[in-house]
Amino acid sequence: MRVVFKYIWFLGMLLSTAFMYAQVDSDSIDQERRFTLRGSVIESETQDPIPNVNIEVNGGAYTTTDFSGEFRIQAKRGDELIVRHKDFETVYYTILSNERITVKVEPNEEEAKYKQKKFSRSNPNEFKSLIDSAETYLKKDAKRSIQFIESALIKSNSAKENAESYEVLGDIYMFWKQYDLAVSNYRISNQNMKTSIVKLKLAAAYKQNNNYQESIETYKEISKRKLSNWQLVQLYEGLGDVYFLTQSHQLSIDNYQKGLALAQKHLITPKITDLNSKIAQVYNVKGESLKAEGYFNKSMKLANTQNKKRAIEEKIKVADFQSTNNNYSSEIALRKEALEDINDIAYDSILDNASPLTSQKQNYKIGNAFALQKDYENAIPYLEKSIEEADSKEDLIVQKEATRKLHEIYRDAGQFDKALIAYQSYVELVDKLYIKKEQEISQAARFSKDIVSKQNRILSLESDRALTESQFQLTTEEAKRQKLIIYSLIGGVLLLLVTAFLMFKYIKQQRFANNLLALKSLRSQMNPHFIFNALNSVNSFIASNDERTANKYLTDFSLLMRAVLENSEEDFIPLEKEIKLLELYTKLEHFRFQDKFDYTINIDESIHVQDFVIPPMLLQPYIENAVWHGLRYKKTKGHLDIMITQTKSDEIKITITDDGIGRQKSKALKTEHQQKQNSKGMGNIKKRVSILNEMYKDKVDVLVDDFKDEEDVGTKVIVTLKKD
Repeated sequence: MRVVFKYIWFLGMLLSTAFMYAQVDSDSIDQERRFTLRGSVIESETQDPIPNVNIEVNGGAYTTTDFSGEFRIQAKRGDELIVRHKDFETVYYTILSNERITVKVEPNEEEAKYKQKKFSRSNPNEFKSLIDSAETYLKKDAKRSIQFIESALIKSNSAKENAESYEVLGDIYMFWKQYDLAVSNYRISNQNMKTSIVKLKLAAAYKQNNNYQESIETYKEISKRKLSNWQLVQLYEGLGDVYFLTQSHQLSIDNYQKGLALAQKHLITPKITDLNSKIAQVYNVKGESLKAEGYFNKSMKLANTQNKKRAIEEKIKVADFQSTNNNYSSEIALRKEALEDINDIAYDSILDNASPLTSQKQNYKIGNAFALQKDYENAIPYLEKSIEEADSKEDLIVQKEATRKLHEIYRDAGQFDKALIAYQSYVELVDKLYIKKEQEISQAARFSKDIVSKQNRILSLESDRALTESQFQLTTEEAKRQKLIIYSLIGGVLLLLVTAFLMFKYIKQQRFANNLLALKSLRSQMNPHFIFNALNSVNSFIASNDERTANKYLTDFSLLMRAVLENSEEDFIPLEKEIKLLELYTKLEHFRFQDKFDYTINIDESIHVQDFVIPPMLLQPYIENAVWHGLRYKKTKGHLDIMITQTKSDEIKITITDDGIGRQKSKALKTEHQQKQNSKGMGNIKKRVSILNEMYKDKVDVLVDDFKDEEDVGTKVIVTLKKD
């Protein structure tokens, strides 16, 4: 029977318009533009599938139709699709989008003379339409895409359609970085129908979910004979990625080299560039810089022959390589070239703040490279430019890092006034970033909750389907069906438990991270007030023409400031170090108010101070309050006493007492603004102690009370510190 090609129907006319609009991006690299084209070849009259039809794309991909007449092949817009079979004339068609196509042929000998290939659109069946809709919304709206999959599963009539539904569901979760759910759905798809494409996706999902051994095993199980050239390159690249993550560097290089040889043989240009770059990265990690540089040179030359965006990406990778090897001049030159190219593509490409191709990131890294060379004159303009651009694009992370680096440069250059301004800006940015991170965590939690809810509905739908089908089976088959249902329900419950455990673990980790960020923010708030008071002291000495005293005070203050900044990133520091800081700080305060008080610091000789740790800057505010709000207003000369004693083998008590005017009188003397500022300072300490006790199980206890029953009642602060 001779068959003549009649026409190709394109599915989803309304969906294709939206999809093509989303896909148009002239600067995207070839790999990003590739998609999986789905289609089928059937007879027009009988609707019977035609197996073993040769399907080829001029870019090198090749496959055949399966027993159901369907095929899937990697392609991109503009490729030419070639359909060959012994019973009809070869068909050539230019691919315009990734919408599903159906090739219908009919046995009609009289029409053979026309030899014209007719392409037309038809309405898809309901299931295929739902799958296409899910793929269209995959990158835009996860919830809506999942809803289409849910509807497709209801319409599914075979294991093959079930497999396709769960595969697309896995693709959705993979894109939205829900890797554990992606793994689950790819596995379900593979259970319904085993295909090499799904196994490739499953192996990649295992890798992203940090199941490295499972990923390696899955890659090795895939039959290489069933893969197209492009897929085989993907397999070797994926294996290389997993071995790199597990630090099996030689195995990683071996697999990358296999993929590179195959890509070069079949002229798969995007992969040639990618694999040269990845081999260079592995050699760099191994410490073989010369080999790494050679492969990076190759990848840069190849990237320059592709589109500009890909060339920029490779320049930035090579610049990072030069940075790790301290070749700052080469790094700066590459980043400047990349910066010019980024400005060129800025009008045509939308780059979010997470992209490494943003101008603010490159300006920051150029400034950082100049700073590492001690070339502060060139570093400052780039950092200022980075801060300005990051502010306009609301990139708080880069703005914060650039501001911190600017503060360090001014500090190292001795420009303390500018350093202080930069540091204050840095503190404000830390607070803003903390608030933003809290909002992002809350949004991510809501998104994850919705996703898990929809996944549970789909699992429930699958269970209901199994229950319904079991009612129509014979008695001998019914027992088997019931077992399958029970196992499915148990699997669903286990999946729910695992998902709940992972969510609980994730929330716990995020809470701990939030506490660390809050502590850092609270610690950073202590420093500006402390620096401000000390600089006021220096100013007063200078104003009174007491230059020698000011110089001496400033020398001691710089030692204290250096120690405070060194400890500002730590949750706890050794008690011995904190005691030295207190001695230096108290000495400075006494130096300024010699006529107001004397002080003593007593440490029990039996205490092993090296066995205890304490939060930095915890005691200093209490000493500051004692001097500034108690002893300073006392009519006679007062006394400040700091005593450290050991009450238990794992506990010490730090007592700070003064015979000043007391808290009530001090409060009465303050202005409204001073009361507010003091309230904030004490609130800061309470928050720090509360967070530390939550994280480290009641490690610190603070008690504040009156010292004695006299006119000048004074103040007593008792800090109890427990050993780990």
